[in-house]
Amino acid sequence: MGWLKDEWRKRLLKRFQLTVSGCVGPCDVPNVVEINSEAGSQWLGNIAHFNQYRSLVKWAVRSTEAGRLLDLPREFKDHLVEPWR
Repeated sequence: MGWLKDEWRKRLLKRFQLTVSGCVGPCDVPNVVEINSEAGSQWLGNIAHFNQYRSLVKWAVRSTEAGRLLDLPREFKDHLVEPWR
């Protein structure tokens, strides 16, 4: 997780906030990632592999370069969660 924090701080801290948690609310979804930006929040669950985190960083860098929050990569489609529903 140290790699992710360092990479996020170096490249993206001003544009996007990343929070990684073991669970959200009633903990039925582990390895939760919350991404906050001016456009709102996106929540992903069951994110457990290094390649997924690397993909998130690449997506966030592309979003920063585009000046807007781009659609998440397709690989995260089945990982979207709504924590309070």
